[in-house]
Amino acid sequence: MAMFRAEVYVVLKPLVNDPAGLVIRDGLRHIGFHDVEGVRAGKYLTIDLEAQDRADAEARVGEMCQKLLANPVIEEYRFDVTDGASA
Repeated sequence: MAMFRAEVYVVLKPLVNDPAGLVIRDGLRHIGFHDVEGVRAGKYLTIDLEAQDRADAEARVGEMCQKLLANPVIEEYRFDVTDGASA
């Protein structure tokens, strides 16, 4: 088994309302960043895992995203898997 690190990015689909993004956008405008047109909020996760190889790690992370980390009805996700993980 080898160690891998996955970086997972989860965001709302483009047509889904993003109330958190609107609050952040309005806050940025309130403190002087008037040129901000839009903000989309999301989640960033790092996952350290053991797997047989990179393909196995990618398959397992994809399954994690589909089953728990993202709601496929309103969110989309992407991830990158790299060799190694923090000790």
